[in-house]
Amino acid sequence: MIIECVANVSEGRDRRALAAMGDAVRAIAGVRLADVHSDADHHRSVFTMLGAPAVVEAAALALAEAALARIDMREHHGLHPRLGALDVVPFVPLGDTPMRVAVDIAHRVGTALAERHALPVYFYGAAARAPARRELPDVRRGGYEALAGRLTTPAGAPDAGPPRFDARAGAAIVGARTVLVAYNVWLDTPDVAVARAVARAVRERDGGLPAVRALGVALPSRGLVQVSLNLLDHRITPLPTVFDRVVQEAARHGVGIRRGELVGLAPRGAFAGRTPGSVGLADFTDAAELEAQVARLR
Repeated sequence: MIIECVANVSEGRDRRALAAMGDAVRAIAGVRLADVHSDADHHRSVFTMLGAPAVVEAAALALAEAALARIDMREHHGLHPRLGALDVVPFVPLGDTPMRVAVDIAHRVGTALAERHALPVYFYGAAARAPARRELPDVRRGGYEALAGRLTTPAGAPDAGPPRFDARAGAAIVGARTVLVAYNVWLDTPDVAVARAVARAVRERDGGLPAVRALGVALPSRGLVQVSLNLLDHRITPLPTVFDRVVQEAARHGVGIRRGELVGLAPRGAFAGRTPGSVGLADFTDAAELEAQVARLR
């Protein structure tokens, strides 16, 4: 059985801190740290780990300890929505691995975080313990800034850990889900209103593409804007469909595309027979292909 963990931490600028987190993961025998994606504007990094269930569980806890020791949410300001220092920790079953395995890991990891770090923990996705917490945006609504007030309400009580606001750590969201493709498209304009308009046209909740979430954000350090996308099911809406729609909608505003960007890994099927270059990923290598990384475990 193979599990993927795609842990998101609220740090994208401190190279020494990120190196320490990566070292903590690599110290776990048998785990493969397949990708680390950091973004200074989002002030966020994504650590993608693969391995046997017990190994990935241990690696996730090691990363959590390193992250919580080095990230202070009182000093964190970035573009990406977040709830805490160790923001989101999803476990993804690959191949024939049952979802139940990922759910059990999520519950054990979340409980351990709550007990070891007195951290409020919310479970989401297939690991959710309440229907209202299945979707990540619902769990994270209001973000870190609203967390103190939220924890004082019955509806905001965590699934594990104390209902106490820790200004340094915030809260963690731990879950289990299927494969998700995180993908960004950089627009050739500094106008964030264009990125937001494109995101509205593309995302499912506003009548766009099914199984697609999107946000329009500015990238101040680059002088550009970005449409940040999650493909919740690439079999329903693959990368080429998303890229082509973003190109089309951007063109309505007289704006071109600078490039695409993959966050973490993508399965081969997400490209639907197209080349990575055709969806803006000119620098794509097989190191970013999920199947290639899984093959390296064997």
